[in-house]
Amino acid sequence: MLDHVIRGATVVDGTGTPAHTADVGLRDGRIAVIGNVTEDARTCEDAAGLVLAPGFVDPHTHYDAQLFWDPYATPSLNHGVTTVAGGNCGFTLAPLHPARPEDADYTRRMMSKVEGMSLVALEEGAPWNWHGFGEYLDALDGRIAVNAGFMVGHCALRRYVMGPDAIGGQPTEAQLAEMVRLLHESMEAGAWGLSTTQSSSHSDGDGKPVASRHARPAELIALSKAVGEHEGTQIEAIVAGCLDQFSDDEIDLFVEMSSVAGRPLNWNVLTIDAAVPERVPRQLEAGERARKAGGRVVALTMPILTPMNMSLGTFCALNLIPGWGPVLGLPVPERIERLRDPEVRAELLRRADSKEAGVFRRLANFGRYVIGDTYSAANEGLTGRVVKDIAAERGQDPFHCLVEICAADDLRTVLWPMPTDNDPASWALRAETWRHEDVLLGGSDAGAHLDRMCGAPYTTRFLGDCLRGRKLVGLEQAVKMLTDDPARLFGLRERGRIAEGWHADLVLFDPERIDAGKATLVHDLPGDSPRLDSKALGVRAVWVNGVETIRDDVVTGAVPGKVLRSGRDTRTVSTR
Repeated sequence: MLDHVIRGATVVDGTGTPAHTADVGLRDGRIAVIGNVTEDARTCEDAAGLVLAPGFVDPHTHYDAQLFWDPYATPSLNHGVTTVAGGNCGFTLAPLHPARPEDADYTRRMMSKVEGMSLVALEEGAPWNWHGFGEYLDALDGRIAVNAGFMVGHCALRRYVMGPDAIGGQPTEAQLAEMVRLLHESMEAGAWGLSTTQSSSHSDGDGKPVASRHARPAELIALSKAVGEHEGTQIEAIVAGCLDQFSDDEIDLFVEMSSVAGRPLNWNVLTIDAAVPERVPRQLEAGERARKAGGRVVALTMPILTPMNMSLGTFCALNLIPGWGPVLGLPVPERIERLRDPEVRAELLRRADSKEAGVFRRLANFGRYVIGDTYSAANEGLTGRVVKDIAAERGQDPFHCLVEICAADDLRTVLWPMPTDNDPASWALRAETWRHEDVLLGGSDAGAHLDRMCGAPYTTRFLGDCLRGRKLVGLEQAVKMLTDDPARLFGLRERGRIAEGWHADLVLFDPERIDAGKATLVHDLPGDSPRLDSKALGVRAVWVNGVETIRDDVVTGAVPGKVLRSGRDTRTVSTR
């Protein structure tokens, strides 16, 4: 007897082949039969007019902590994501040195700063009862609703071996050997491989460059070699050039890391903007050079424009603009005084529009910001208005106007920057870039920057755009890009397609309604901390390992997800 039958669905199987109508029967967590199902089933449902697709695979998240207080990985699961890759950008919650309990506090403060996670939620929502990476995975096993696999973070490896000297120091030969040993141990326990960062935008809770930023190429190469000695592993890496354009040295580093490991390396995130036409070919040069050297370098890029919630009062992307951090890090009264200084504003604008600002230059057009929530009588009626219009009424330049609005709210004003790359030329360039063999959709950062951005719904918003919006990609290809493509890059065993015998990770949706709702601020984290959330529209149901986890955008309470461990649940995707 089958556990469940989905009857008459339009099956889009993830391979890119044309959709077809079929029944799909599930048994023991697997897809048992596809076609005209006559076998008895415990339950069944009519799916006529609905699309049945493989569960979506998100290749870049930071659910490492959130899964402890939210085993459903919301809102990703609501939007059809059944498998998440975590432990990205060099940041993981393990390993932690058993003789230094203070390392857990350091890690929490680092994650709060660098990934925008609520410090209260980190302190209250996770048990912190592990030391080794395997113990961390064990703490999640059996209690999550999504499938989740994790890289091991370079920053954690460095901190474990070098202690506070991980910031600013270089490992001795013995310490490097210990780091390599610890990486081996983590991968033997199921880590998917190594993640690391050299990005200038990544600083710890003390405002210092995170540990992996101090690593020299020889250290990265030694760790990469270790990755190649384990089945089903890979590398994820971030460098400063990911934000704009790679230097030759950065490309050389990526190429060598991938080629010595014989494993794919993915990086985040390729920003596509027709106003900077030279960026895409430069960034994809890394993949071209990697192939010649026996490696593979893959760029992640988002298929939507992710809304970003900003403020002059709290840490956000504006703090990452060169020269802005010291001003925006001041106490609020002093910060307001400095921002009201015309010379300070002029210097901030100059730095924001400089080449060194990279992709953050896109944030410098303050006339295009929309005012969100306000908190003072002086700002009554400004919510939803564009700054350039208010500035024109007041006879101020846009940045001066924005500062005065925020100052009236003691800098609590919510700001929404309007994207500068929402033009037809940029969308045409995206559609062209998506077809490149070294480009993969993803980079949601779900689980991070919780009160500042909401990238998790990219799956449903992209499908809605493909079906009823710009229609840049056909449905079958769009589903393949969200399912089979990331599953094959990660070497997931029997996931990413609707095929008999494969794991029953599935999403059933209405093609006439599939989309994502507006991002709204909710207070549902431990400690009543805020985050942005987005409703899934048109998603009828989601199954993970054959068990229903979502029905009409509501979690069922089931936790059938698996911690996916390298080797056991992933196979090697060799570059050689």
